[in-house]
This record gives sequence, C-alpha cells and structure tokens, in this order.
Amino acid sequence: MSKILTVTFDGSVLRPDIPPDLELNKHYVITIVSEDINSSETKVADVWDVLEDLTGTVDAPEDWASQHDHYLYGTPKRQPEINT
Repeated sequence: MSKILTVTFDGSVLRPDIPPDLELNKHYVITIVSEDINSSETKVADVWDVLEDLTGTVDAPEDWASQHDHYLYGTPKRQPEINT
C-alpha cells in the first residue's frame, strides 16, 4: 500500500493536513520530501513531461514497434515489407 499525505511539522510532531485513513497501532515507514506548497515554482507534471522522462528507459527488441503484436499477444512475426 502506498499513500501520499501532506503534513506540517510543528517542531516535534508531524501533523497530517487531513485525517489519514490508516490502521491504529500499526507501524508505517515514512519518506519525507520537503516541499513548499505555496511556492510558485511548484509544477505539476503533465503526461508529456512524464513520457519525456521515461523515453529511452525501457529495454525492448529493435523490432518492437513493427512487431508489437508478436511481443504483446504472441502472434507470429510479420514478414518485413520489401519496397521495390
């Protein structure tokens, strides 16, 4: 399970901005990321930014684009078209 909560630190305790939906008396691991939510520099990534970040990060066969049906569905590979 993974949840993102925004919290405020008062000097000794992290206080959630909204009540979290968590089990009582259960231990959780917390990752802390400092972020100024009032900053004008805060930018929400759109889908194109996410895709750009992922470009070139997936290893795939050289013929992945032309033979995608084979790799996704197990169909026989297509014969390459010969242009004359």
